[in-house]
Amino acid sequence: MLIDINPKLPMRDKTETRDFYIHKLGFQEFGSADYAGYLMVQKDDLQIHFFEFKELDPKENYGQVYIRTDNIEELYQSFLNKKTNIHPNGQLQIKPWGQKEFSVLDPDHNLLTFGQSI
Repeated sequence: MLIDINPKLPMRDKTETRDFYIHKLGFQEFGSADYAGYLMVQKDDLQIHFFEFKELDPKENYGQVYIRTDNIEELYQSFLNKKTNIHPNGQLQIKPWGQKEFSVLDPDHNLLTFGQSI
């Protein structure tokens, strides 16, 4: 039986990635060990893992994660309050497939889309 999923995304700079997820998105670092080239962050019951890829060209990165939430307006406002850049094509809106969504790009252009069923 499947019970959880922890996406693994590329990062070029661990400090920059950690700072973005903690200060802009409200995550916390997960775990007590500091592994070289690896980072784990958590918010509520969600974990995202990152592996070091120093040669990554962000313009060629297609890493994506779809994250479901139960209070999208509050989450969206919390990101705006922290001056998190919302993706230019990803403002909060209702999609034809019955989801209310918005998106952000992290420093390595991993696309995070947040959605709630309406």
